[in-house]
Amino acid sequence: MRAIPGSAAMLLWGAAALAQSIIPNSPGVKGTFAIRDATIHPVTRPVIERGRIVIAGGTIAAVGPDVAIPPDAEVIDGTGLHVYPGMIDANTNVGLTEIGSVRGSVDVAEIGQFNPNARAAVAINPHSELVPVTRVNGVTTVVVVPEGGVISGQDALINLAGWTPDEMIVRAPVAMHVSFPRLRSGGFGGTPNEEEEEKEAKKGYEKRIEDLKKVVRDAQAYAKGVRAREQNRGLPPIERDLMLESMIDLVEGRILVVIHADQARDIRAAVAFADEMGLRMILAGGAHVQEVVDLLREKEIPVLLGPVLALPPREDDPYDLIFSNAAALHRAGVPFAFQTRDAHNARNLPYHAAAAAAFGLPKQAALEAVTIAPARILGVADRLGSLEVGKMANVIVTDGDPLEIRTSVRHLFIAGEPIPLDSRHTLLYQKFRARPTP
Repeated sequence: MRAIPGSAAMLLWGAAALAQSIIPNSPGVKGTFAIRDATIHPVTRPVIERGRIVIAGGTIAAVGPDVAIPPDAEVIDGTGLHVYPGMIDANTNVGLTEIGSVRGSVDVAEIGQFNPNARAAVAINPHSELVPVTRVNGVTTVVVVPEGGVISGQDALINLAGWTPDEMIVRAPVAMHVSFPRLRSGGFGGTPNEEEEEKEAKKGYEKRIEDLKKVVRDAQAYAKGVRAREQNRGLPPIERDLMLESMIDLVEGRILVVIHADQARDIRAAVAFADEMGLRMILAGGAHVQEVVDLLREKEIPVLLGPVLALPPREDDPYDLIFSNAAALHRAGVPFAFQTRDAHNARNLPYHAAAAAAFGLPKQAALEAVTIAPARILGVADRLGSLEVGKMANVIVTDGDPLEIRTSVRHLFIAGEPIPLDSRHTLLYQKFRARPTP
């Protein structure tokens, strides 16, 4: 891609700043709101026809067919509309990147192979143009994930509203992200050169896995040393190591490890690695997950599936491989959620679920895979993912099924705050629609 000259980049940044100055990122109003006479989809309970939902103090205060509406509530007429929990994208770069060709606006990766101390939470740009673009399509919460190297770093689960990263964060970190080494093989062998290349590739693959294991073992030893000194101050001090220190929560089981792998043999190796190291694992990606469904079910390993709107990775893969993975996991009883692994197109999350629904995944399961399922997998189902009393009021009001591309979001609440439905896209549309004719 051709680099944008400095002057053009500055113009783009100026336009972005102007748009954000028009679009409030979070009004900060946690009032009382009531939506009445709408079709309510709690996700974890049956649909409520002509129901009511009350939002107060940032949480869901009441849901039902005839709940009382507080006298001070701002009432929204939901006739003909539908109410859903906000959708959750389990893996994005929203807030870490803006314009790919402007290096200063991209902060997704650190240099080096092992960066467990890289934290997405401190790099998020709350004023990114991608925040309003994503949320106006019903995606209210995302997991922001660093990339690069073998150990990429720690993610952050955030709401897409807030003036600062701290205001946006729901939980950080949820997990450490590992891009598992991939065995890249050549042809099917036959000549001495090809056989040598295969041997070298396998040797390098095994070394990368051993290097990863060594880092984890070093972190385990470091954690034991820290705990021992906490119990006995008479022990000599431990030389501080920020990289190993950042892995203590992982090796002591307080956070998960998300291992990114696509090929079946790499997934099997990743599961064996997590078992050997005693880590609680989530699989991400999983293009060839259908070959290891039984293993995942046996080990009770959930999957962050996707992107679904993608081509099969190998020429001899079935054309519908990626589309049908979700249905296969559903039939096997393996928990899964959808991820876009994107920033500029994270808004398309509902259509990843819709594509899977078109290839055998039950429609209700598709909806759950972008709402309550990611909340359960990420350990925040007590706060997000469904319309239940006491949960955070991440609520979308639509004029139809949110998995349908023709559906529009009519009202949006994040943590109980009404969010404007403006984005750079809508502002440009309005601007050029009002363009004077000659």
